Amino acid sequence: MSGHSKWHNIQKTKGAADAKRSAAFTKIAREIIVAVKEGGSGDPNNNSRLATVIAKAKAVNMPNDNIKRTIDKALGAGNTDSYEAVTYEGYGPGGVAVIVEALTDNRQRTAPEVRHAFDKCNGNLGAIGCVSWSFDKKGVIVIDNEDGELDEDTVMMDALEAGAADFEADGPALEITCDPDVFNDVVKALEAKGYSFVSAEVEMVPQNYITLSGEGDVKNMQKLIDMLEDSDDVQNVWHNWDND
Repeated sequence: MSGHSKWHNIQKTKGAADAKRSAAFTKIAREIIVAVKEGGSGDPNNNSRLATVIAKAKAVNMPNDNIKRTIDKALGAGNTDSYEAVTYEGYGPGGVAVIVEALTDNRQRTAPEVRHAFDKCNGNLGAIGCVSWSFDKKGVIVIDNEDGELDEDTVMMDALEAGAADFEADGPALEITCDPDVFNDVVKALEAKGYSFVSAEVEMVPQNYITLSGEGDVKNMQKLIDMLEDSDDVQNVWHNWDND
């Protein structure tokens, strides 16, 4: 399947401080507002983009009250929040391909911030399309089986019956991939069977991976990811660095 470092990244995230969790909730709230406004509905059954964001929110344990409050805010007549989706592409140290997805209310603030991060970490920002050709958009759902209570074959059959395209057991992580168009259906079907997720979102999955051997490159690549993720405007950072 994807073979990327999803579980490794999730383990680091699970141990993150409350401040990190709060920042994640803030970013997801921004995605919810955009999904409601663009979809014209606060009902995930009638707004597929909102359903996708809600699945992501639940996977990181964003409280239902927070989700509902954000939807209500987006529907409110007095809400003037206006965000634009912007994507940046470039190369990190050692030629690592990087895609940065942002939601911003001020491009003049966001673009220099992203460029500064690349420049600071021995990378370079490129033109749109320079690296995205080497990624595939996929729905990715990760289930934690660290305690070994779930039967892998059963999960695989349930996932495939739900419409998933592939399944992989990677140590304590059970990773399911599907076409983005059926992502919400797969999530609903698995939730109905009682599964909960540590991650559920539509991702840019790299077709190949780069291993960095130099200590300087490794430090700079991690710093680049951290700098980008610390930006309030940046929603997602996708890359093909094999950092297991």
